[in-house]
Amino acid sequence: MGVPAFFRWLSRKYASIVVHCLEEKAKECNGIGVPVDTSKPNPNEVEFDNLYLDMNGIIHPCTHPEDKAAPKNEDEMMVAIFEYIDRLYNIVRPRKVLYMAIDGVAPRAKMNQQRSRRFRASKEGVELTEEKSRIREEVLQRGGYLPPDEVKERFDSNCITPGTEFMDNLARCLRYYVAERQNNDPGWKNITVILSDASVPGEGEHKIMDYIRRQRAQPNHDPNTHHCLCGADADLIMLGLATHEPNFTIIREEFKPNKPRPCGLCGQVGHEIKDCQGVAREKQGEHDQFADSVPCSEQEFIFIRIAVLREYLERELTMASLPFPFDIERSVDDWVFMCFFVGNDFLPHLPSLEIREGAIDRLVGIYKDVVHKTEGYLTESGFVNLERVELIMQAVGVAEDNIFKKRKEDDASFKRRMKEKKKRMKADRPAFLPSGQFAPQALGRRGGPQPVDNPRHAAFNMRMSGRDQHNMTSSGSQGVSDGGPSPSGGVKRKAQDSDSEPEPEDNIRLWEEGWKQRYYKNKFDVDTSDEKFRRKVVKSYVEGLCWVLRYYYQGCASWKWYFPFHYAPFASDFKDIKGMFTEFELGTKPFKPLEQLMSVFPAASGNFLPVSWQGLMTEPNSSIIDFYPDDFAIDLNGKKYAWQGVALLPFVDERRLRAALEEVYPDLSPDEIKRNSLGSDVLFVGKHHPLCDFMRELYRANTTESVDIPPELCHGIKGALDLDENAVLPDKTVKSPVPMLKDITRNSVISIKFKDPQFQEGFVFKAVLLPGAKLPPKVLKPGDWERSGRGSWRPQLGFNPHRQQVHLDQSAFRALGHNMSRDRQRGVVYSSAPPPGAYNQGRGGQLPPSLPYSRPQQSSLLGPSPGYNQQYPRNYGNESSSGWNQVMQSQGSAYQQNRGGGGGRGGGGGGGSNYHKRYEDGRGHRGRQGDNSGRKYPQPPTSGRYTWN
Repeated sequence: MGVPAFFRWLSRKYASIVVHCLEEKAKECNGIGVPVDTSKPNPNEVEFDNLYLDMNGIIHPCTHPEDKAAPKNEDEMMVAIFEYIDRLYNIVRPRKVLYMAIDGVAPRAKMNQQRSRRFRASKEGVELTEEKSRIREEVLQRGGYLPPDEVKERFDSNCITPGTEFMDNLARCLRYYVAERQNNDPGWKNITVILSDASVPGEGEHKIMDYIRRQRAQPNHDPNTHHCLCGADADLIMLGLATHEPNFTIIREEFKPNKPRPCGLCGQVGHEIKDCQGVAREKQGEHDQFADSVPCSEQEFIFIRIAVLREYLERELTMASLPFPFDIERSVDDWVFMCFFVGNDFLPHLPSLEIREGAIDRLVGIYKDVVHKTEGYLTESGFVNLERVELIMQAVGVAEDNIFKKRKEDDASFKRRMKEKKKRMKADRPAFLPSGQFAPQALGRRGGPQPVDNPRHAAFNMRMSGRDQHNMTSSGSQGVSDGGPSPSGGVKRKAQDSDSEPEPEDNIRLWEEGWKQRYYKNKFDVDTSDEKFRRKVVKSYVEGLCWVLRYYYQGCASWKWYFPFHYAPFASDFKDIKGMFTEFELGTKPFKPLEQLMSVFPAASGNFLPVSWQGLMTEPNSSIIDFYPDDFAIDLNGKKYAWQGVALLPFVDERRLRAALEEVYPDLSPDEIKRNSLGSDVLFVGKHHPLCDFMRELYRANTTESVDIPPELCHGIKGALDLDENAVLPDKTVKSPVPMLKDITRNSVISIKFKDPQFQEGFVFKAVLLPGAKLPPKVLKPGDWERSGRGSWRPQLGFNPHRQQVHLDQSAFRALGHNMSRDRQRGVVYSSAPPPGAYNQGRGGQLPPSLPYSRPQQSSLLGPSPGYNQQYPRNYGNESSSGWNQVMQSQGSAYQQNRGGGGGRGGGGGGGSNYHKRYEDGRGHRGRQGDNSGRKYPQPPTSGRYTWN
């Protein structure tokens, strides 16, 4: 989804939807890696049925990672992809289906975004190379030091597009990978694996959604199937809500911002290429080779619980006094639809709606008013009621002027604060920082200070630096005011000039009167009086809203539709939109893979295409040469960075493209013809799977027609099977496409072509909870919990609502009590009193003889049991003050609460009635840290990584 800030906003507002994944690590025995047994129960205390992998979210970080060294060749890339899938499979451990979907040919509406991304990537790559060359030359001319420029073949990520040799090779490698795992991994033996490679049309996540929709429409579908979808795109959250499956979870990498990246010239961390000065790095101790290396930590994963998000939305969208029954399923669909206004992959967002400015909350508030007025919801199973949508747009349009003015005020306020912050930092920054032994050390640094080679020289440098700074200060105080002549004869630069950054020119000025006229003139080159053109833009946008919602709930309504403008209209322009949309053209078909490459690739990536096809991109007399500009403008459109701007590329005319390709189609080789054809999903099962014998019989009979899957043999899955000419067959060797991996000589896995269940044209998949679906237990705290006087409530930290809570014994309670803040109120569970032993100092460290157990110089953490308070004399010795009594009362209160309440706020303290017995029993084991024979704790997870043989 085209909203970079959406997940950040969502996870902050609805924090409980995120759960950190527990991952069991592989072991290592005698230097040999032992993989995790994924057939064992999931350590996350949840069992998933189906795992769906949006493979493009795996391919990109494995082929060109940002936080570690890139793979040297394609073979290493494939192994990295295998290891990534292994990690995900280890965390999720599906029990029924693994569905791997790679992006195939996309609808035209998506191609425009793909085209923009690929042209940008090519342009930025060329500009980066030129900038590095220019800065390198400047640094070397100044006498700077730079390591030798290594000539490396840059991996062109544009090859991760359907129709390229790379994607064809990836499909072969994944077939081998699935066969290898189903042959050798016990966690895969009963799994049904479906691979939808790049030859199958459709985006990966939407192929997955289409599979789920068609399966849940079957009578054999289990309405309580637990789905887990892997992917980093924000629209996966919308798609998860759109399924209306009660158990839906998303797994994704945990985002960690501000990762340090080394400079592309000198390789040092702490500056960018444009700021590189070519300074040789000083030796940083004995292990100097690791001084500037970027710390590489293994990426962690998080779960996003869609069921908890549904709880949040139910609270937020519930409306009182409705003239019709409230339906949370319809309200969730409306919320998904409203999120499209702040951005998606197919439409530009409305100028007045920015997610960082609370646009979604604004829309929700307007929505509640509209629903009361219209007496109905905005959408139903993917179909839009435009009359009600118009009311929302008009309400936003009324506030547009104030939104733009407030945006300008907030922006000016932010810049003012940042400028003041820079001034404060400069004022507090020392003019000279010594190095070596005298350098300031970071708090908590483990290593010691660096030795000084020449102490006299170091001291001299410090004195000279201090004198220079004093002279500069003196001369500055004697100079004239800012802007006047300096003592050196030049003009003194204003202090604020060094802080100011060049701002992009804004010709629209949305905060000033006449913003709509300036917007249409600058963005569309038309006058605002041209009502016909504005209606055309609004009509296309309305069609886009209907297309996107249909795409999410019913599948691709039209493969050829797209939004033909770079900018969106204003919300106030949405007037009389009820009759603007009728229906999409039926029977449209997707592009072929090579046709999509011609539509989205720049000329610089033409090497992935046949030679004769490349000429259409580069030859001046080509009939479509205008589709491939060498350079193009990027409109920042009010943003600061180029990647946030709008690439002003010409749209591809489908008719002209097809006419030009007719001349070069005869030049395709057999391999290229194969890559240019559309394929089918492939289903894999192992010898232990109930469907295996059925599939073997199909191959023995050499069946030529499609055969339906018996759902009772395949977890209730329905679909059609066709023989595959490139099938993986039992007792036949599976050749490894990766030289470093072994062939599978004893194969027992079988594969076959698979097609989803088909429905008649116009069939509507209902966006409802299926009969028999059981909603998971509530996770959020009841809203009226404080007023209702209910029993104890505990937050659910993971998937298991009955997870056993961690309990503390009495020594742990004392340790907490002795180290808590002393500002806490008395009488609370965790007392801030010091240990009793502290009050016995001066009395020989001896406890009163009346106590059942005495020990000299009692430790503060293993001090006497709070149970001793019952036998302790209230006024011991000559204690005249009340401090001792207060201490004993607070400790006794804490202990009694721990005993009676089960130990703490959660009610789980481990009990106190047998404390003396366990304390005496443990005296002989004082050397065993953490000994707690009264409970059984799980073993810690193993460590290590999977080792390839």
